Amino acid sequence: MSENLTECRDHIDRIDAEVLVLLNQRAALAQRIGHLKQNNIVLRPEREAQVIRRLQALNAGPLGNGAVAALFTEVMSQCRALESPMSVAYLGPAGTFSEAAAFKRFGSAIKGELCSTFDEIFRAVEAGEVNYGVVPVENSTEGAVGHTLDLLLNSPLQVCGEVMLPIHQCLMAKDGDISAIQTVYSHPQSLGQCQTWLNTHLPHAQRLTASSNAEAARLAAQQPNCAAIAGKQAAVLFGLDVCVENIEDDPRNTTRFLVLGNQQVTPSGKDKTSLVLSAANRPGAVHELLMPLAKYGVSMTKLESRPAGSGLWEYVFYMDIEGHQADESVAPALAELKQSAAFVKILGSYPVAV
Repeated sequence: MSENLTECRDHIDRIDAEVLVLLNQRAALAQRIGHLKQNNIVLRPEREAQVIRRLQALNAGPLGNGAVAALFTEVMSQCRALESPMSVAYLGPAGTFSEAAAFKRFGSAIKGELCSTFDEIFRAVEAGEVNYGVVPVENSTEGAVGHTLDLLLNSPLQVCGEVMLPIHQCLMAKDGDISAIQTVYSHPQSLGQCQTWLNTHLPHAQRLTASSNAEAARLAAQQPNCAAIAGKQAAVLFGLDVCVENIEDDPRNTTRFLVLGNQQVTPSGKDKTSLVLSAANRPGAVHELLMPLAKYGVSMTKLESRPAGSGLWEYVFYMDIEGHQADESVAPALAELKQSAAFVKILGSYPVAV
C-alpha cells in the first residue's frame, strides 16, 4: 500500500513539473501578445470567455467546470500581472462580497482600489484611475440594487462583463454566544436576505445598517454584545467567531455583479446586452418597445422599471437581452427599438458569466 502511495506521489510530482513548464511557456506567450498589441486595452473579456468555454467543453473531469473556470481565471490573472497588475475598484473595506466578485472575475493578481461608495467606483473608472470597476446590480432574493441602476443611467461607462456570486451569509461576533447579542450590523441587502432567520433566532436584536458587510464586521469587532452578518472572510479579517453559517433565507441566494470599463466588448459567441429606455407617453407604448424583440426572435431576460428622476411618475426601463448588439438578429431589433422608444441607451454588450 505504501509503495503504491509513493508511486502516486512520484507521478504527481512529475506531472507538476510538466505543468510548471507549460504554465511558464503560456506566460511567455502572453507577454509576447502584450507587446504586440497596438492599443492600451489590457483585457479582452470576449477572448477570456472563449478560452474558458473551450476548456470547459474539453473537460473530461473529475474537475468540475466551475473549478476549470477558477483555475484558468487565476492563470490568466498571473500572466497579465507580468506586465503590470490590473487595477479594479470595488466596495471596501477588504472582505466584502464585492471583493470576492472581483477576484472571481479577474483572479487574485490585481491591484484593488477599495471604495466606500458606488459613486466612488464609477468616478474612479470614468477618470481612468483604475482599469475596471465591479458593482452589484441585483440579488436573487432582494432584487435590483437601485443606486447602481441610477448611476448607470447617467454614466458614460460601458458594461464589460458580469459575475454571478453565490452568497452565503454568516452571523459573526466576538464570541459564539448568540444569546448575548443585542445588535446586528450588516448591509441593507444582507439584512433583507436573512430576515426569516433573524426573526426566528434574534427577534429582539436591533438591526443596524452599515455601508458594507465588511464594515459591519469591523463595527461588531469593536463593540460588546454586537454581531455582524457577512461572509466568512470578514470574520477572519476582523478576528470574529463565526456563530452560525449559511443563515440566508434562500440557499440559492446569488448576487449578480457588473464589470464597468471604458471599452466596448466585441462578440464572444454567447453574449448579453443591457440597455435602458423609456416609452413615449401614449397608449400601447410599452407594448411597442417589445415588438422589435419578438419580430427578430430576441429573448429578453430582464425588465426592471425605475423612477427616471426627471419628473413625477416618469419611469425608465432597464432591459437585458440575449445576444450582442452587433449580432445579425439583435442589431435590427435595436434599430427599430430606437425608432419606437422615447429614449434608448445601450449600456453594453458582454460575455455571459462563465
